[in-house]
Amino acid sequence: MSDDCQDTSGLEVSGAPVSSSMLVVLCTFPDVEKARAVAKEIVSEGLAACVNLVPSVESIYRWGGEIQQDTEVLAIFKVASDRFEKLQGAIIAKHPYDTPEIVGIDADRVDTSYLAWVVAMN
Repeated sequence: MSDDCQDTSGLEVSGAPVSSSMLVVLCTFPDVEKARAVAKEIVSEGLAACVNLVPSVESIYRWGGEIQQDTEVLAIFKVASDRFEKLQGAIIAKHPYDTPEIVGIDADRVDTSYLAWVVAMN
């Protein structure tokens, strides 16, 4: 487990996880300040175990009938699969975009210790 997503609560996670799967959820933000603020709120509320922020991704997309090109920040949320709807609702409520990107990808191969930690944090 990397230092940026390490459990510092002292919670024991060696038991069997409640959920048997997790998602990696991708969401872009207009800037690092907003992404960081939302990520901290989401983790504080127990809606994701960890969020990685990848600054300066270039996004090219069609919006309003025109091709757009923007620099954004990619947030990568780790969440137990059964918590996706709560995470999705929180992102929508906190996000500055009218239609935020929220893409959940099944993580079909996850280290069992990491999976147990993700599930315990949610």
